[in-house]
Amino acid sequence: MASSQTFVVVGAARLFALLAIGGPILWLRQSEGVVALMLIAAVWVYQGVTATRRELQLSLSPTTEAATIGVICAVSMPYGPSILAALVVPPLYATATAGIRTMVRTVIVEVIAVVALGLMWWETLTNDQAVAIFTWVMTGLGLSLIASVTFSSDRASDPLAPYRDAQQHLKQLLALAGNLSSGLDVTALGGELLSEVSDRIPNRGLVLYVPRGDALAPVASTIDMSSGDLSACETLAGDVRHGRTDRTTVEIGQGFAFRVSDQAVVAGLRPVDAGPSTISLDEVAASLGDNAVKLDAALLFAQFRDAATADERNRLAREMHDGVAQDIASLGYLVDALAARPADEQQAKVLGMLRDRVSVVVAEVRRSVMNLRTSIGEAESLGAAISNVARHLSESSGIPIRVRLDEQPARLRPEVEAELFRIAQEAMNNAVKHARATSIDVRCQVYAPEALITVTDDGIGMQQARSDSHGLKIMRERARLIGADLVVRDNASRGLTVSVSLKVPRHPVGTGSARTTPEE
Repeated sequence: MASSQTFVVVGAARLFALLAIGGPILWLRQSEGVVALMLIAAVWVYQGVTATRRELQLSLSPTTEAATIGVICAVSMPYGPSILAALVVPPLYATATAGIRTMVRTVIVEVIAVVALGLMWWETLTNDQAVAIFTWVMTGLGLSLIASVTFSSDRASDPLAPYRDAQQHLKQLLALAGNLSSGLDVTALGGELLSEVSDRIPNRGLVLYVPRGDALAPVASTIDMSSGDLSACETLAGDVRHGRTDRTTVEIGQGFAFRVSDQAVVAGLRPVDAGPSTISLDEVAASLGDNAVKLDAALLFAQFRDAATADERNRLAREMHDGVAQDIASLGYLVDALAARPADEQQAKVLGMLRDRVSVVVAEVRRSVMNLRTSIGEAESLGAAISNVARHLSESSGIPIRVRLDEQPARLRPEVEAELFRIAQEAMNNAVKHARATSIDVRCQVYAPEALITVTDDGIGMQQARSDSHGLKIMRERARLIGADLVVRDNASRGLTVSVSLKVPRHPVGTGSARTTPEE
């Protein structure tokens, strides 16, 4: 993205070009040339206005501007030869905003436009016109090559340019957010899309899939399916997604699948007693354009949110590790030095207690850093990530943590797995730090797009919440973000159980409703 200084340079070049063109035309009173001058001025004023207000994203591309200027020059050059000086500016604009390669394409486009249309319009080019075209094009090319050094160094020397661009786009996103009537909830929008498909295609089950690394994750479905039916749908969706067929639709027996956007595939099964289908899957996919756009926007927003969250967690982890943890460790060294030569027995006892407390705080900070840095990778399942955290917590606390996994190969969406993982992590942390437990049991069941995670301890159970404790509130907020239910209850004997379940109500096929998350 070009800087504001770059647009100033290009704007100045356009202004001086207009003066150079307009001077001879006005002096010689070439009325036809005045019309051409006004057209070129209108194009460049438009470019300047849209460049100043970049959120409009309406500026002509360099090649489009070059073609436009070339056409105007070709039609009007007999009336005012100086009009050909306008050919200098498009290459300079291309170099400033897109680089050398685009500048070369721009030069080729404007030469073709002015020469080809000039020959078509006037049937011939005079020697003076040919020389003028060559002179001004080469002048534009030379100036652009010289200016490219300045423009490239300007772009390279501005480390804040990506942040300025992000600022512009985020402002635009915030301005658009209020106009999103359907929101950006992936599951809800997926349910709306399946509802429309169900109205058009007789079926006994539909599933909507989105990418999850190299695999596919189910977003929404219309009914409960057997494992065999789900496996068949996933296979059909994978054939479409990974291009194992040369079409964007697949129909095999009672099964079918088709792509609804670059990121989503619908798969389903027709009724057992259904006859040959007379409905074109391509036509159905084409009719889902509005819902597909909404769904793609929601998926992109989810990816952006996950990336921003991960970056912030890593930043906090670095600051804690390099700042707070090191400072507390330094205090521990000072306490050790004082404890080596205590004034009396009482002081030695106090210093020993202080050293133990510093060690506890350091361990707590290190555990927090580990929690911040731990995340779910594309190749690691939700259960594997939970098991990894449980192992580290058990090693650092000395409390045995048993993890039982019951997972199907199908993955949940990344943002759903991330929130479930953080809830399980917080529940285990709370059990380790506050429950005085001697054992912790974790159970993770994943049957995408549903899941159930329970963390049970044998500690002191539910206690009065501290004023500075926000763990339970944060867990509830995380559950609410993904439409899950969080239950915290005392056990019948002793201890506490934290349970989070992602289970969405279903509606029978034919009602025009698909499975969606409950409204908050």
